Amino acid sequence: MFDQLNPMPADPILGLLNEYRQDTNPNKVDLGVGVYKDPAGHTPILECVKTAEQYRLSTENTKVYIGPTGSADFNTLITELCFDNEHPALLANRIRTVSTPGGTGALRVAADFITRCKKDAVIWVSDPTWANHTGLFEAAGITVKTYPYYDYDTKSLKFEEMIACLEQVSADDVVLLHACCHNPSGMDLTQEQWDIVAELAKTKGFTPLIDMAYQGFGTDEDTDAYGVRKMAATVENMILCSSCSKNFGLYRERIGSCSIISSSAAKADTAFSVLLYVVRCLYSMPPAHGAAIVETILGSAELKQQWLDELKHMRDRINGNRKLLVDALHGLNVDLDFSFITEQKGMFSFLGVNPQQVEQLKNEYSVYMVGSSRISIAGITETNVDYLAQSIAKVL
Repeated sequence: MFDQLNPMPADPILGLLNEYRQDTNPNKVDLGVGVYKDPAGHTPILECVKTAEQYRLSTENTKVYIGPTGSADFNTLITELCFDNEHPALLANRIRTVSTPGGTGALRVAADFITRCKKDAVIWVSDPTWANHTGLFEAAGITVKTYPYYDYDTKSLKFEEMIACLEQVSADDVVLLHACCHNPSGMDLTQEQWDIVAELAKTKGFTPLIDMAYQGFGTDEDTDAYGVRKMAATVENMILCSSCSKNFGLYRERIGSCSIISSSAAKADTAFSVLLYVVRCLYSMPPAHGAAIVETILGSAELKQQWLDELKHMRDRINGNRKLLVDALHGLNVDLDFSFITEQKGMFSFLGVNPQQVEQLKNEYSVYMVGSSRISIAGITETNVDYLAQSIAKVL
């Protein structure tokens, strides 16, 4: 049986990471992997997480299964964080949430839920989108199509083209939207544009699936959830996938959530039963440790405030890195205008150089980024920004 297999292509980001690790250049710069890093290039554990984890270790008294839904406290608190505890959909008891193995697990749960709703389902994703979106949905048997989103030439949003495309979407299709900090472009919808998309979803009847992997990394935890909350207040049916990997720094704990919003409490119960069946068939029970950390933080006024302060520190550092790079490039009088980088949000931006220049940056200057020129802003530091800017200027 195994002899019939053909090798799959390596993940480009993981392959890039291996090349970076083997590079002996002391000035090498990693702009590939999308994780937060401090000025020393280290991904720290948040202090609020350390406190919550110590509490968890001292109070945990069993390792028994927690059930397919995960922790009830986590599900309640993460739902309130995403939607706000006074959201009309929450007050109407229209939302059901399960905890999942990370944001990717949430997306796969959503994908299998969609196929339970419609076997030959179609999902529309932005062009471009997170590299794993397409493979993940196709693996669940869903047809993936794209709608226009980012203009590489003008470094702006193709909003009119996006709306024109979504006007043609079928009522039984799904449309995936990034809540904030669009991966990989960093170009987000404005609140006014979210209003338009929400009304279009209501009029056309398609089901929005919102991926919120970076809540709090854009503007703040509430502003970043504007689209989620607006959409849930506008449409009858919706799916939200969220992740605690970035905003809580819990990358390896793999904790996220999948929420289903239905038109009524009774229909939400039916959808929830299907969601639980999907979970049971995929992984049976979610991990507990990460959820316990998050619920401890969100359940404590003191720890939650500490988390918000630490989240703001990470957000401010990333925004500061954007300005660092733009100022350094401006100081070298390069021909291209890179000011668009400071106008974008979150972990990523496209640098805007061509694939040949990307290869030149890697081979000649040990500056690592994926072929599309998508860069992880967190990889920029005060100590490497001058070398990085000089390297970019030379290939330009």
